[in-house]
Amino acid sequence: MIIEVCAESYEYAVKAEKAGADRIELCKDLHLDGLTPDYESAKRTINTLKIPVFILIRPREGDFTYSDEEFELMKQDIVKFKEMGCKGIVSGVLNSNYSIDIKRTKELVELSRPLEFTFHRAFDIVKNPIEEIENLINMGIDRLLTSGQKEKATDGLVQLEQLNNITKNRIVIMPGSGISKNNLRNFESFNEVHGSFKDEINSNGFKLC
Repeated sequence: MIIEVCAESYEYAVKAEKAGADRIELCKDLHLDGLTPDYESAKRTINTLKIPVFILIRPREGDFTYSDEEFELMKQDIVKFKEMGCKGIVSGVLNSNYSIDIKRTKELVELSRPLEFTFHRAFDIVKNPIEEIENLINMGIDRLLTSGQKEKATDGLVQLEQLNNITKNRIVIMPGSGISKNNLRNFESFNEVHGSFKDEINSNGFKLC
């Protein structure tokens, strides 16, 4: 199982790697559910870590429907982080009716290539998840980070399993939110999981796996 750790600082990313993380999703302001990290922190993290670093592209808190100016900033950030050498982009755009904005999301995916692209937890507020997962697959998105449309992934297991069965490895379903070493056994049917793992990582000598 691949363990992706969400880190909001260079220092935490280094600790996560030492604790056994397989990949980092770098952001800032986790109390706002994560925003695009600053360039300096990202560059330092990418240059120091040996494991892959993915970058969250989310210009502000709140909804996932962006103005033209915000969308242009997202595209500029993707180009900048690609130049730094990150290994993946985490992002996504919705319409005001809580459907996936296919045109804009596809533009971000194409701009990110050849890097991997993860559609983030904006998916957890879409109205038709079964229909929308097919849209993500058709766009060629590599993975979906989701809690199964619940606050915690342990509560969204029914939908997570359903999505995993429907997609049949056409896209990676990566459960996230509230995942810890103690409940990892609930996600054994998934190849990847996502979490901050703060208790584990902040315990000296503790290994994630």
